[in-house]
This record gives sequence, structure tokens and C-alpha cells, in this order.
Amino acid sequence: MSTHMNVEVFESRRPRNLKSALLLLVVLLAVATACMFVADRVQHDNGRVNIEDGIIETSAGDIAYKLYIPSTATAQDPAPGVLLLHGYQNDHETNAAYAIELARRGYVALSIDEYGHGATVPGLTKRGYVNHVVKVNYGNDSEADGTYAQISGPIRYRILMNFSNLSFFDKRYTTDDAGNSITDSSCGGIDAYTYLASLPYVDDTRLGLTGHSMGTWSSWSVAAAFSGATNEAGESIEPKAIVLQCGELFRELPSVYDTEKIHFNNVLLLQAKYDEFSYFRDYQPNVNDGLLKTPLRYEFLRTSSTAAAWDKTYGTFADGTARRMELLITNHRLTTHDSHGLATAMEWFGTALGQRTSMDPTNQVAMIKEWLVLAAMLATRLAMFPLMSLLLVTPIFRGAQQGLPDSSTIKGAGSWLLAALITIVCSACTFPFMTQLGHGLLPLPESIFKMTVGNGFVGWYLSLILIMVVTSIIGARRAHGRGERYDWQAAGLTSGNGAGQTALMIFESTLLALLMAGMVYGVNYGFVRLFDLDLRFIWPFFRPFNAERAKQFGVYIPIFALFYLLNNSKIMAGQRTGASYREGIGWALLDWFKNFVLMAGGILCVVALEYVPFFMGIGPGADVYLTPTFGGPFMSILILFVPQVLFFSISCTFCYRKTGNVWTGALLAALLACWIVTGGSAIL
Repeated sequence: MSTHMNVEVFESRRPRNLKSALLLLVVLLAVATACMFVADRVQHDNGRVNIEDGIIETSAGDIAYKLYIPSTATAQDPAPGVLLLHGYQNDHETNAAYAIELARRGYVALSIDEYGHGATVPGLTKRGYVNHVVKVNYGNDSEADGTYAQISGPIRYRILMNFSNLSFFDKRYTTDDAGNSITDSSCGGIDAYTYLASLPYVDDTRLGLTGHSMGTWSSWSVAAAFSGATNEAGESIEPKAIVLQCGELFRELPSVYDTEKIHFNNVLLLQAKYDEFSYFRDYQPNVNDGLLKTPLRYEFLRTSSTAAAWDKTYGTFADGTARRMELLITNHRLTTHDSHGLATAMEWFGTALGQRTSMDPTNQVAMIKEWLVLAAMLATRLAMFPLMSLLLVTPIFRGAQQGLPDSSTIKGAGSWLLAALITIVCSACTFPFMTQLGHGLLPLPESIFKMTVGNGFVGWYLSLILIMVVTSIIGARRAHGRGERYDWQAAGLTSGNGAGQTALMIFESTLLALLMAGMVYGVNYGFVRLFDLDLRFIWPFFRPFNAERAKQFGVYIPIFALFYLLNNSKIMAGQRTGASYREGIGWALLDWFKNFVLMAGGILCVVALEYVPFFMGIGPGADVYLTPTFGGPFMSILILFVPQVLFFSISCTFCYRKTGNVWTGALLAALLACWIVTGGSAIL
């Protein structure tokens, strides 16, 4: 039977100096505030750029935007304008690097939340879908070879399979016999472009577009919609420059779209060498000089296979035929903030839109803002720890502190290693398959479970929950076979002092986790109101909820909470070592490192599978060894997910060492993880 630690040892875990904890809390929040203040000055270019947030009212619903207006843009001297369109799982702030650098150079930059993202009301279903899919580049498909095929399944699956199907394409692609259609592949971009052109301080004859990933398809769609468009004076208002950040090309053929009416002016493609998405690599394993020899690429450049080259401009800006492919040594998600890509884009817009500036294209400050906001996010999240230390000394949270179980319940080295290997293997083997299954085909009611990537994590979490429940049942039966009871306190789930004390522990631990996460939410909300910036680094992490996203948080949090409770029980409690019982920073770090390896080991294996072959020139591991079905979104998302698991392992270790149970740390991780997934990512 497990017993609690000696009371004196347990009491030594309390903060010895409450003033130090309070001081640390104040300092961390002050650092976060100072970072956000300076970041705000960067995005305003020290007062030379005004920023407005607003809503564009459309027939589909409200589209949220962030508008950057240089002080030089006036009704008397209107400035060129650029519409910025983000990628899948992003929002308007992902375009901040381009918006900041454009505004510094005198452009009005309009960055929107596209359908299904951020604060925009219409979901991804407004984009539309059809019951067929093209598996190769449009114009190269046929029913005979199976590259034009019928599909069925959940609506989200059909939407995802039709991302590269654009609403200006031929009806063969954009409609089906069931009455479905691709209705607006600009994802609200057409309405936003109309709004941008209407602003009195914008020169509607000098407009451009830029988009990343999903936003490149939106950019093609906007450019097609405004081909040949004129203003009241009869002047052309079609986009004079298009910058695609990791975009898909399609053959400009009459069988794809009406090539006589639709044309695209001055197109720059920023190509990531290590793009995880196969359709942005023309379905080739690698981005190399071989791509230049394909008709898709040299036809885009409007040259021959022998003359095609990276980083070279073809055609002329005056007649809109300028084309260029710039090769960036980066991956898909980092393209939005790549300094080389930014510099090339600034030159491209300057030439195409006739914007003269003395500012060198390499003169960039956008990443200063990103690093400052990252520092603010880290400081705010670290502030949860001194807050917890302060709360734990109050009488109301005394029941949340149970002390660690007796050290006699620690596993032997062999048993520990076997359990660790099983944990890592289960995580690694299920991630590529179950995330993709949940993303597209898991039969979840879509009127309830509306988060697309959220459903991917639900698929993975449910599979791991099942594995953990089965292994717990096996452990309980083995204990019963030995004539013993399963030790729930050693698993970190009960207090060891009866049902009443356990219920009190769960209640107080839940309240403690809510207060810690609530502090982060409150600080983040204040930053949004004061500085129009939330806690993130390049991609959305902690956006304030609107009503619909708050509902989705309520839908997903039970699954997230169950997963992290079982996960913490298996790792923090079940895999305790002697380091868990030792005081001092060295032992705490050793305890954390062990927990991090267990929590992230499987994911790190998947990272190695994906990127080691990619960097070796073989191709992305998921595409090469599993098939492209399991590549793309959940491989590229690892660059975001691993740092989160790193922080969760720190917070869960801290909470377990402080309280002796898994509830506070598990619920805190679940609250933050569910917030990240439901706060700003794609929604149906």
C-alpha cells in the first residue's frame, strides 16, 4: 500500500519565500507587457503606420480584417494597395511580416481572416466542394487513368480534397451531379479586394495580391475574378502583381479555364525547397533543378525547358507577363517570414506597382516583432508557475497537495525502459495514420465537431486513450491476480485517503488549473485590446474566443482532458524515478527531461522519419515511406507541435512535483492545447 511522503518533506515543497514568488510573477508579466509594447511600436513603424481592425459585411457573412495604413496614404495622394491571404490553419496575423514591410514602404496592406479562420464568420463550407477529386495537376487529369475520380465521405473530407479546385475552373471541375459546387475559392478574398479598391486613400489602379499556401489558391481566384475589371473612370483595377508563397501552379489551358478572358499579371512564385506538401512540389519527391524541365514550370515562366532557371525574371512588367520562381532554403510554414522571400517580394511589388522607395528590400523589422511577441508568450506562460506557488499556500488549495506516493512503488530499470519504449512506439506509429483519419474520414458529427485539424488530434488522442485504457485494465487484472488492489494513488489519480479526499483533490486541482490558464487568457485578452497583438510566434497559438469557437472549446475539452489525464498518469506518475523525489534544480531538470522524452519521443521519431530523408535529398519520409496521403498538414504541423509538448512536459512535471497528483498538470495542458486548437484554426 502506498503512503504519503513525510509531512516535513512535503511542507518543504512549499515556496520558502512568498515575496520571491510574487516578485517573479510581477516581473514576468512586466516583461511580457514591455515586449508587447515594443512589438506594437514595430508594427506601427513608430507611429508612421496606422492600424485598424474591422469587419467587411458580405452576403456570406462578416469577414474580419486588419488594415495597415501608412501616414503618407491620403485621399489627395492615394497609395498602392496589397491584399494579403493566409494559409490553412492560420489567420490575418500570419501575414504580419508582409503587411509590416509593405506598410513601411508606403503600401496600404489589407490582411483578412479567410473563410473558416480567425474571427471571420463563414466557415470553410462556404468555399464549396464537389464529389470528385483531381489527383494530379489540373489539365493533366483523366477518368481513364483514375486521376479524375469520384469521392464520398464527410463534408470536411470533400472540402480538403478540393482545396486546389478553383471556382473559376471549368464546370467539369467545379460542379457535380448532386448539385454541389466550388462557390468561392477566394475564401472571401474577392469581397476583400473590392473593399480595398474602394478605400479613398488607395490607388485602385495599383493593386496587388499575396498569399501563402491555401492563400495562393485564394490569390489565383481573386486575380481571375478581377481580370479585365475597371473602375468608374474606365481604368483597370485588376491585380498588377501576384506573389505566391508556396503556391501550386496549373497549366494555363482552355480545358482548365477560359484563357481568353482570364489572365494573371506579373506572377512571382516563392518556392520552398523543403515544402512538405506534394502539390506545391508538383508531386515530385524533391524541389530541384529537375522541376524546371517540366512543362508546368517552363510554361509558367513562358520560356523553354533549357532556358528555365531559378531566381530569374522572364517577360516584362509593363504588359503583365513578368514571371519568376525564387528558390528559398526553408520549409513550407517558415516561408511567410523568410527574409530572402520578403526582400524578393518587396522588389517585385515595387516594380510592378511603380512604388518608388529608398528603403532597401533587405531592411526588415518584422521578425523583431515576432521575437518580441514570442518572448511575451513565454514570459506569460512561465508566470503560471509563481502564480501556482502563491495559490498553493492558501487554505483553499491545501487539498490539491497530496505528496508523492511512497518511493517503493517506483518501477525497476527494466520495467521502466520497456514501458518507455512502448509509449514512444505507440505514439510514433499512430500519429501519421490516426491524425489523417480524424482530419478527413473519422465519422464525427460535423455539426458538433467543426474543427478540421482538431478532429485530426481527436482521432490520434482517441487511439492513444484506447491503448492506455487497455494497458491500465491489464495492470489492474495483474494486481488482482496477485491478490492486490490496483494502486490508483501511485497512478496519480487518487489521494490515498478515501473518496471524499480524492473528490476534494480533483475539485481543487481543477480550480487551480482553471485559474492558471485563466490568467494567461486574461493577460492575452488585455494584450489584444491594448496592442492588437495576441500571444503567438508566427502562427496562431492563443487567440481570444468568439462565441462559436468558445462552443467548440466546450466540445473538444472533454477528450483533451481525458487524454492528458491518462497520459500524465502513465508518464508523470507511472514512470516516476528517483529524480522525482529529489530537491534541487539539477534533479528537477533530470525529472523533466525524462518526462519530455516520454511525451515527445514518438513525435521526435516522426520528425526524424519526415525530415532526415528530406534533407538527404530522398524526399519527405511520409511521402516516400508511407505514401503522400500521410504527408502534408500533420507533418508540417510538427514544427508547431513539438515546442508545445516541450512546454507541456515542463508544466506537467512542475505541477506533479508540487502536488503529487496528475490532475492539475493534465488539466492545465488540456486547457492550453484545446485553446490552441479551437481558438484560431480552421472551422467548418
